[in-house]
Amino acid sequence: MNDWYLIADIGGTNARFSAIRPHELENNQQFFHSVDEHPNFEDLLSIVMTEISQTTGWDHPPKKVCFAVACPADSEEISFTNSHWSFIKSRIKNILKCNTLVIINDFEAVAHGVTELKPDDTIQIGGDEPVANRAIGILGAGTGLGVAALLPFDGGYHVIETEGGHADYSPISEAQGEVVKCLRSKFGRVSLERLLSGKGIFNIYLALCTMRASKPNLSSPAEIVEAALARADSNSVATLDMFCEGMGSAAGNLALTYGAKGGIYIAGGVIPKFLDFFLSSNFRNKFEDKGRFVSYLKTIPVYIIKRENLGLLGAAKKLNEVTRA
Repeated sequence: MNDWYLIADIGGTNARFSAIRPHELENNQQFFHSVDEHPNFEDLLSIVMTEISQTTGWDHPPKKVCFAVACPADSEEISFTNSHWSFIKSRIKNILKCNTLVIINDFEAVAHGVTELKPDDTIQIGGDEPVANRAIGILGAGTGLGVAALLPFDGGYHVIETEGGHADYSPISEAQGEVVKCLRSKFGRVSLERLLSGKGIFNIYLALCTMRASKPNLSSPAEIVEAALARADSNSVATLDMFCEGMGSAAGNLALTYGAKGGIYIAGGVIPKFLDFFLSSNFRNKFEDKGRFVSYLKTIPVYIIKRENLGLLGAAKKLNEVTRA
């Protein structure tokens, strides 16, 4: 019987699964599903197992499983921050009949994946060469905002998984302050994720419309991005401008917090949808705009990750590390 592993990167919008052989990091056996289309996570697992069996002929249980999940991963019950899904670890292990089940935060998986990136997998925005054996910061906007770090350790690295996306959003301009004030009336407390995510783009847009006493004619982040790229709506352009500046400020804060001379990596599915806009925005300016520490940040490189399915790659790497331990 051929052993195989099941890996998954499960976000607030999409769930990506892959069936790999032991010691593989990736292959073409990948299966994508929309979270909204599946009310129950266990039912989706049944569908995925059928897909794998039909595609690969592997109709026996996976030996090992690693799920990267968009929420805290250190409790028996997993409840997703930005979706309706939840599950119990022990029950999932029984359903899958696997020997080993590993659940990690989705940005821990991204961090593991960053160590496998090739030069062609990224676009550098400013800075010099990364400094060897120094910390690396990672953040990324998707349905939510993920934050992690890599610290050099004993010839390798150690992943710091965080919930940094839920730290307080600190406005650095009068306009940002007004948006935060508007969002407080809806959410009470305003975190980074409330502005720096796919949903955050929509939050910024609605707040700007309220502030400018204009009717919100766009009904989704995708429509806002499309209108901004076409320069068809001033509120949408202002929304993306504020998003890019906010990402720059947050990335600079992360670099200062970890002393990330090894670079800052930006992941997630949001920014690639308006990459050229982002590259020409005030992102880098706001990244460096830290008063007395401009010179400290000026040399730190920032990389936009182009490679797709980095979470799957990182989950596979994590599972193979567990296997070797």
